[in-house]
Amino acid sequence: MAFSPLLQELITSLRCLPGVGPKSAQRMALHLLERDREAAQRLSQALVDAVENIGECTQCRTLSEDPVCEICADESRDRSLLCVLESPVDMMAVEQTGGYNGIYYVLKGHLSPIDGIGPDALGIDALVERVNNSDVQELILATNPTVEGEATSHYIAEQFSGEPLRITRIAHGVPVGGELEFVDGGTLAHAFAGRRVLLKESE
Repeated sequence: MAFSPLLQELITSLRCLPGVGPKSAQRMALHLLERDREAAQRLSQALVDAVENIGECTQCRTLSEDPVCEICADESRDRSLLCVLESPVDMMAVEQTGGYNGIYYVLKGHLSPIDGIGPDALGIDALVERVNNSDVQELILATNPTVEGEATSHYIAEQFSGEPLRITRIAHGVPVGGELEFVDGGTLAHAFAGRRVLLKESE
């Protein structure tokens, strides 16, 4: 059975969402049209409003309705700490921990020559300029622990070679509550590389 052109267009449009395949998109479209047209109207209006009114912060590049996001505008944040992340959702994850009070810079991706994503697309030049023209004393590289994330982190660190700036990389390793026998080799290797001192050797 072939769907009508409008219904097929709706199904195809829903497939742009991550993790949504043909069947899931079909179920979503049919649910909205058959059972909740009011929600469909709200959804369509919310999407239009978001696309038209949400841009990016001029300082950290996260999604924001204002030229400067709430975090960058917050004078109580520690501006000596700058955390570099791959996406706005990573920024939200860090904020939810409540353990970090510095500022951020969102790359919106990672270096990927195969996909044509280079330093310019990530705003790395703007990051360097921001650090050089601010009171940042520590740059925390919190890109994802993937090959691309590690390469991006290394590239950024190289841009500050010789600068009087502390550059750190967030630790990756065994999750709290995890058991070593179930941890993959790569994660375990990161855990050993990022080990910290608990008790210093007595002199």
